[in-house]
Amino acid sequence: MRTLADDIAAHAARHPDRVALDTPEGDITYRQLDTRITELTCLLHAHGARQETVCAVAVEHGLDAVAAMAAVLRCGAAFLTLDVGQPRDRLAAFVTSAGARLLLTTSGHAAALDLGLPTVLLDRPAPTDAQPPPATPADPRALAYVSHTSGSTGEPSAVLVEHGALDAYLRDTADAFGLGPGTVALQTAPLGYDASLRDTFAPLLAGATLVVVDRSQVLRPDAFARTVRDHRVTALLSVTPSFLTHLAGQPGPAGPLAGVALVASSGESLRPFLAAGGRTLVPGRLVNQYGPTECTMTTTRHDVPADPDPSTDVVGTPRAGTVIRVLDADLAPVPDGTVGEVYIGGAGVARGYGGRPSRTAACFLPDPYGPPGARLYRTGDLGRWEEDGLHYAGRTDRQVKIRGHRVDPAEVEGALLALPGVTGAVIAPHTDDRGRVYLLAHLTGDLATTTDATLRTRLARELPPHLMPRRFERHAVLPVNRAGKTDRRSLVAGGTS
Repeated sequence: MRTLADDIAAHAARHPDRVALDTPEGDITYRQLDTRITELTCLLHAHGARQETVCAVAVEHGLDAVAAMAAVLRCGAAFLTLDVGQPRDRLAAFVTSAGARLLLTTSGHAAALDLGLPTVLLDRPAPTDAQPPPATPADPRALAYVSHTSGSTGEPSAVLVEHGALDAYLRDTADAFGLGPGTVALQTAPLGYDASLRDTFAPLLAGATLVVVDRSQVLRPDAFARTVRDHRVTALLSVTPSFLTHLAGQPGPAGPLAGVALVASSGESLRPFLAAGGRTLVPGRLVNQYGPTECTMTTTRHDVPADPDPSTDVVGTPRAGTVIRVLDADLAPVPDGTVGEVYIGGAGVARGYGGRPSRTAACFLPDPYGPPGARLYRTGDLGRWEEDGLHYAGRTDRQVKIRGHRVDPAEVEGALLALPGVTGAVIAPHTDDRGRVYLLAHLTGDLATTTDATLRTRLARELPPHLMPRRFERHAVLPVNRAGKTDRRSLVAGGTS
């Protein structure tokens, strides 16, 4: 099968001077991008990158990040992107669970990360005698990338996605969103999260221009709006409803999204944004996307009408090659309009979790209604079928979404219990008066002299910002229920914003 690197090469051959990347260092044409991909492909092949070789990519977003991922795919291997802004110990755990065997980075990051892997330094001159791999098609069943997500154990799990699933998803996305040479897309999702793959490669697959700016320019609403205007951005493929809500408060007669023809939202419920009248913020097409990491980013899409019903969370219909089944506890289909658990099958279903066969077996099941060998992923989401598609109805477990990131409170609780003086920890999600979900930490222990700032500083050594509790409440004892277990429901009910 072709890879996206082949499509980039085809664009370079037909339109070599078309701008592929608009970066702070200057424009990168498709010819320049293809040349760098070819250089890195030869370099990786010389370092043993082959089918099923996981290559960790730890660089700032820009030319080399894009070229490195594309080169890995051209080698038939797999990549694991690392957000270099996250704690080193967390990145080391990702590398271990993904089974990475090669690190692609720069001299400065290599010294700071020290991940114990054979390292390819991308800021050193490439050897001139390196040879490209044989021109053989990629195996659609071979591993393409690894992405991490929280699980019931509280530890992130490595999700294994194959070449065929990634390729089908990117091509479907480019087609469904009408991306093409006239599209100017803004990179918003950070490396290390699978949404960044949609942001990066769906536009390049279509011959569009990808705008890459410093992260500070996409985190603050005022800077974001200025970036969209100055670069004449026409497409946003990965923005969260929370961020759209922030944008809605920006002044200006034209609005922060003037000129943007497509806004695709994902990561959390769109309902609070729509209930606040946010649809008017988006002058063009607004698409609500739904799908877990385990099913290659997106399974359903819904085009939000100009006058939506904010009382329900419509996530739409399955993309090509995928299937949604809403089942009861016995895996029997529930009637339309009835809430059941959401199972996903078809082209996007991942191989499973790296190194976790029991969890893979529990979450990836044979599809009793599909062809022989078909599998379903058990999402843990609740939903119901209506005439306009799937309606999201909540979760069956404790996982929540914080600013678009899937969070398991157990992961944060484990980090808190490792801190000095903490003897008990419960993380409870709450929603503030603007409809935003945040984490509240309930703690017991000898913490009289430990300030909230000290707790945050210690947690920051292990946890990224989206896992950081907004508030800490101290208790002499944690409440328990009749079974003697911590009464989490009372803590959720008793929280304040």
